[in-house]
This record gives sequence, C-alpha cells and structure tokens, in this order.
Amino acid sequence: MAATAGLWAQVPVRVRVDWAAMASQCALAGEQARVFLVVPAVRLLVLLSLAMTVMILLEKLFVAAVCYAAKAFGHRPERRYRWRPIATSACKTGGDDEEDGIVVVGSSSGSEEFPMVLVQIPMYNEREVYKVSIGAACALEWPSGRMVIQVLDDSTDPVVKDMVKTECQRWKGKGVNIRYEVRGNRKGYKAGALKRGMTHDYVQECEFVAMFDADFQPESDFLLRTVPFLVHNPDIALVQTRWKFVNSDECLLTRFQEMSLDYHFKFEQEAGSLVYSFFGFNGTAGVWRISAINDSGGWKDRTTVEDMDLAVRTALLGLKFVYVGTVKVRSELPSTFKAYRFQQHRWSCGPANLFKKMLVEILENKRVSFWSKLHMLYDFFFVGKIAAHTVTFIYYCFVIPVSVFFPEIQIPLWGVVYVPTVITLCKALGSPSSFHLVILWVLFENVMSLHRIKATITGLLETGRVNEWIVTEKLGDANKANQDMEGLDVVEVIDVELTTPLVPKLEKRQTRLWDKYNCSEIFVGTCIIICGCYDVLYANKGYYIYLFIQGLAFLIVGFEYIGTRPPSAE
Repeated sequence: MAATAGLWAQVPVRVRVDWAAMASQCALAGEQARVFLVVPAVRLLVLLSLAMTVMILLEKLFVAAVCYAAKAFGHRPERRYRWRPIATSACKTGGDDEEDGIVVVGSSSGSEEFPMVLVQIPMYNEREVYKVSIGAACALEWPSGRMVIQVLDDSTDPVVKDMVKTECQRWKGKGVNIRYEVRGNRKGYKAGALKRGMTHDYVQECEFVAMFDADFQPESDFLLRTVPFLVHNPDIALVQTRWKFVNSDECLLTRFQEMSLDYHFKFEQEAGSLVYSFFGFNGTAGVWRISAINDSGGWKDRTTVEDMDLAVRTALLGLKFVYVGTVKVRSELPSTFKAYRFQQHRWSCGPANLFKKMLVEILENKRVSFWSKLHMLYDFFFVGKIAAHTVTFIYYCFVIPVSVFFPEIQIPLWGVVYVPTVITLCKALGSPSSFHLVILWVLFENVMSLHRIKATITGLLETGRVNEWIVTEKLGDANKANQDMEGLDVVEVIDVELTTPLVPKLEKRQTRLWDKYNCSEIFVGTCIIICGCYDVLYANKGYYIYLFIQGLAFLIVGFEYIGTRPPSAE
C-alpha cells in the first residue's frame, strides 16, 4: 500500500483525474442531451401520436355515421344489389319435387338452375373440430349434383390425417360429393393448399367457391342466402358474412376478442361495403367468384395474409365486394393467450408487409379511381393497419408514461382524455352488452399493442418472423356446438367427445423461467409502474392512476393470468 501511495504521489498533478470536474461535465453533457435531444424527441412523439390519434378518431366517427345512416334508411345488401332466391327462379310447374312453387333442394327438379359451387375446407391437424366443420359443410342446402366439398388436409399427424380421411369417406358413402385432397408438402401454408385445390379437374366445372376454416360451422341455408348476390350481379366478386362465436363466454380473453371482432364486422366491414364496395376478406365464411380469383392472379403466399392479398388485387380490377351481416357463421375463438398472441402477430405483420409490397402497384393502377386508391392506401392500410397498431403502444404505453419525467412536456387534456374516450366509445358500440367491460378491454388492447407494434415493424422491414405461420390452436367446444346445431341432420355426427386426447400424453419438460412467463409484458409493466410512482412522488401530473392500472394489466398478462390453460399445460 505504501509503495502504491508513493507511485501515486509521483504522478504529475496535471494528469491526475479531477473527479468533481468530470462529474460536473457529465452532468452538463447529460443536461444538454436532455434539452437538445431527449425532450425534442419526446415532444415530436407527442405531436405524431396526437396527429395519428385524431386520424383514428375521424375514421371511427365516419364509420359510425355511415353505419347508423344506412341502418336508418334501410340500406340492406338485398336492396342495394339484385337478389332473389335461386329456387324461385328455378321453379317448374308440376312434378313430384315441387312444394308451393319452390324446388326442393337436393332434388333433381330444377337443379340445373343452381350454379356449381365448390366448398373448400383447409385443415392442419384439426383433431378437435374436423367432424364439426365437415358435418356442417355436408349439411348445406344445395342440390347434391351441383356442389363439391373439398377437404384440403395438410395434417402432419398421421392419426389425425387418417381420421379426417375416414370421416370424408363416411360422408361420401352417404351420397355426398366430397373429395379428400392431400399434397406432398406444406409449401405456402394455407395459400398453397387453396391454390393446389383449385387445380383439380372437377373444379373447372365450378363457378363459385365457398371457404370455411376448420372451426367454422355455416348454417344450412348459407349458400342459399349468399350465392344469389354473385349470380345476379356479375360485378360482385366476393360475398363476406359475419362470424359468430360459440365460446365467447369461455373466459375474459374470448370476451375481449368478441368485442373487437364485433366492432370489426358490424362497423368496419359494413362501412367498407356501403361506401367503397371494398374491405379485407376475412379468409373464411365467404363466397368468391372463381373467375375473379383467376383474373387477379390466384392465391399467393408472399405474405401471411393471403386473404387480404387476394382481396386487394381483386379490388384493383374494379370488382365489388358485399358484406352480408345478417348471415352468421359459427366459429371458435382462441382461448389461450399463446394462441391469441400468435394469431395477432400474423394479423398485424401480414398487412404491414402487404402494404409495403403493394404500395407501388396500387399507385400505378389505372383501373380504379383516385378516390378508391386513396381509401385503400390511407384509410384501409395506413390508418387501419399501420397507425392503429403503432400509436396505441407508442402513445399510451410509452409517451404518456415517459412524459412524467419531463415537466416541460405537457400533453393537452383533449389528447389524454377526450379523444381516447370518444374512440373507445365508438368501438364499444359493436358490443353494447359488454359495455361494462370497456375499461378492462382497453387496458388489454394496450397490452396487445406491444405485440402488434413489433409485428407491424417486422412486416414493414421484412425481418425476423415476417413469414412465420403458426396455425391457431382450436380446443374444440363440443357442448356449445351441439346446442347450436340442434335441428340439423348432422347432430349425431358432432355429438362426440372432442377433447379426449388421441395420443398418449407426453411427459412435460421442465421449462425455463423466461419461457414460462411473458417477460416483455413484465418488463413494460414494471417500467410503467415506476413511472406512476415517480408521478406520485415528484411530477404530480395526475397520470399515476392510469399508469398503475395499465402497469398492473401488463403484469397480469405477463404472468399468464388470462385465458384458459391448454390441456398440455394441466
């Protein structure tokens, strides 16, 4: 120690470190960085967030005004487009198969007036729901000689594949025109399966194609209520119907999804159909004109939203879409947070990636009007798919919490309270019966914005998980399916135990802590709560109540206290 002290004493004074001066200089540099870099950056984020929030507000008000005006004046799809029952136009006098002037569906009399319809059901290891979807499709009211049901099975589980094939053979033995199709690989995922399905010879005879995901159960009169729009209106390419959920009351997670999707169908899809005759195809529960699919280039697997890709390309041909909200198709919502998170990644990443790929194509298109292109680029893509997915996290989960550290940054009251409240109320109109859950729903949507903004950025930059496709897990809901299918001839088919494991249960592996919990939500939630504590102790901006509640919502989701637990986790 003495030797060290001696050496230090020999060091010239001019080269010794003045720790006090260095600390002062660092403090000065930090203050300058704060004044000239951090504060302007946060202030810029505030301005951008407020601007995008106002954009979203105007879009929500416009959509609500359009839908309520249409409801007030009775602008139903059947009144805006030519529509009459096909059975009436096919009626013939005399014959044993006629009842009160209407041809009995499934009989031979007048069936030549019914167009050939292809029903496609893409599947991938759907052990829980395959019987329900196949049974519902086989129960559709349509002449048996004028409909082909095509089950596109991409299953990799040989047990499930054999079960689906056996089910198809069973229905074929009952006289149903059903085809079981497989392919050697899963190239292109769902888009690849649908594209391959359209290449079979018997499809060339079909004029329209109805599509249902494996968990969707159409009512028996689905085709009778949708196909006439395509038959009597050659300029219509797509008829989209509404989703109805058999497990919406299963847990709070499914209830939140129902609220979001009800607004999407009741307002966004309805307004798009009324004003622009354009909206995004939902990928299922719709009927397409096959010639429109072919003219637009067919199915493409360049993004994870092949349905939206096809819709945009078809709209650029000048063809119209119609949304029929009175026709509802039962389906299942993902009840585990993991499944929902993967689904939302695909639904957020895909549109952003498609926007990047089709921007120039939309701008250079000569077949649609300037206003149609403006709606497609600004309202449909930028506001609906980019701004809505980014501003929620940036503004409510970053800018507002961080602003408590900067007294010079004041967010106007209208931007913190009034505008968000109006936007929330507009979206809550989709599910009036769930209005008491609005606050919890908003908090959860803010949590999900973390995943949506990551997915949107991934899609725009085309990095990482941009082409990730994970099939949404379906747990099956046999009891509700049976209740909803009462009165149909297929009730005995779906009255089975769908949740019994078909393979021996594997031993659970020991999971790591960061795999067991959602660490990103825990981190963000902790940071927001820290901001709330700072607001209480120092800033006194009054944001702490929101910050504590929002931070707690992140922690609840982070520790997996939402949704149901999958059977494998029990």
